[in-house]
Amino acid sequence: MRIKAEQLEAHLAHAADKGLAPIYVVSGDEPLLVDEAAAALRAALRQAGVSERQSFQVEGGFDWGQWRAAFDSLSLFARRLLVELRLMSGKPGAEGARALETWCARPPTDTWLLILLPRLDRATQSSQWFTALEKSGVVVTTQPPTLAELPAWIGARLARHGLEADRDTLAYLAERVEGNLLAAHQEVEKLALLLPPGPVRLDDVRAAVLDVARFDAGQLPEALLKGDGLRLRRILKGLREEGETPLLALWVLTQEVRTLYRLALAQRRGEPLTQAMRRLKVWESRQPLFTQALRRLDVDRLARSLLAAAEIDRAAKGLAREDAWALLERLAVELTGLAGARHMGVTDGH
Repeated sequence: MRIKAEQLEAHLAHAADKGLAPIYVVSGDEPLLVDEAAAALRAALRQAGVSERQSFQVEGGFDWGQWRAAFDSLSLFARRLLVELRLMSGKPGAEGARALETWCARPPTDTWLLILLPRLDRATQSSQWFTALEKSGVVVTTQPPTLAELPAWIGARLARHGLEADRDTLAYLAERVEGNLLAAHQEVEKLALLLPPGPVRLDDVRAAVLDVARFDAGQLPEALLKGDGLRLRRILKGLREEGETPLLALWVLTQEVRTLYRLALAQRRGEPLTQAMRRLKVWESRQPLFTQALRRLDVDRLARSLLAAAEIDRAAKGLAREDAWALLERLAVELTGLAGARHMGVTDGH
């Protein structure tokens, strides 16, 4: 069986009467969410009388044969045991796959297995060993909230502490911790310590919360295509402060600009946009964003942006005197229009 992390609490409440599954698998790339799900499972198992826990971290050279043999005679002892396996790579290897399949076929008496995995790829989900785990137990998948979902996610966590925040306050919090879910959790916990239960004032939050947003270059395309100049600038600023190379940000942006330029040329020639997107292999899920961007950007502006990108490349490689990051911000203005320029101007004035 497979459930989402949001369904785990209800599952455990039901399992308190019906009994816990013998095997649980928690997967995801966000450590906070994986650790929280694992903690909830440990607590439920302790409540069920499972008092002992053994943990193993599976890396290269892990002895699966010795691991499996250690539990073959557990029925001789009167103890209820939780066995945890953290698969760092998400792949147990051939020997590990056989050991896990054997466990599923003949699980030790009074023993529960908890496996922690990174996010599941298609190959993992279709593998024989993972299928055996899913049939024998419960797979809990964790997924971090999107940028649009983050305010509600923060609001739900504040509510656990009896705190209520309005939309503007939640948006402010989300902006400050974007891309850093652990920091979001820590800020919520800090607010719960500092503030009494009840409504949360934006001024109180501003005084308490640090700007701990964390960005990666993969967030640039969406901001570019949506024409969100303020967000594009914030991402560039965050990348610079985190020591990222401007060449990576430039490469990511240029990929999108080049595709937009080719689409704009195709439109000028009279080719239907949907046909041009298929030809250029633009994913269907991203086509609305490209359509939105092309309403704002014409061939000439995109051509100028590609020329500017060449100059930024020279600056980033030390072949020009200008600062590459400053040129990237200027490019952000060009690509997001006057609205983006106004946002940047207001921000820079503070």
